[in-house]
Amino acid sequence: MSSPKVIIQIFATGARILGKAFYEAGKQAVKNAKHRPQGASGDAAGIENATTGSITDKLTREHRMTLDEAQLILNLKRDEGIEQVLKNYEHLFKANSPPPSLPQPTSTRTTSPSYSHYLQSKVVRARERIEAEIKLSEPLQPKSSDVDSIPN
Repeated sequence: MSSPKVIIQIFATGARILGKAFYEAGKQAVKNAKHRPQGASGDAAGIENATTGSITDKLTREHRMTLDEAQLILNLKRDEGIEQVLKNYEHLFKANSPPPSLPQPTSTRTTSPSYSHYLQSKVVRARERIEAEIKLSEPLQPKSSDVDSIPN
């Protein structure tokens, strides 16, 4: 066999193997895209499950976030008050805010920013969702001034 013929055969065999690999990978990608595990929903936040007419489900659909997700974002326990909500909100909001003035890079190497508009917006939405839940529960709790004004 001549040298050019061997090189062409090696190249053709390699191209065929690579083509088959790409074809199989494409088939698997299509199969994975169509597959939906049993019991899984397309919405990780649970908004899709908020279908009842309850006020909590209405808040979940309106804010596009469950109360549990909001508490996870703000690192809160279920029974913590508004003071802790605001404290955690302020910390996370400032941590994800851009600095007042971005300094010019001294080198040609670019660095990724240490702030995130996306995370900042999630923190804001989480605070709004928790505040809406607190406002919802406020009328259920009688104020001390209301108890004093009840006639005997």
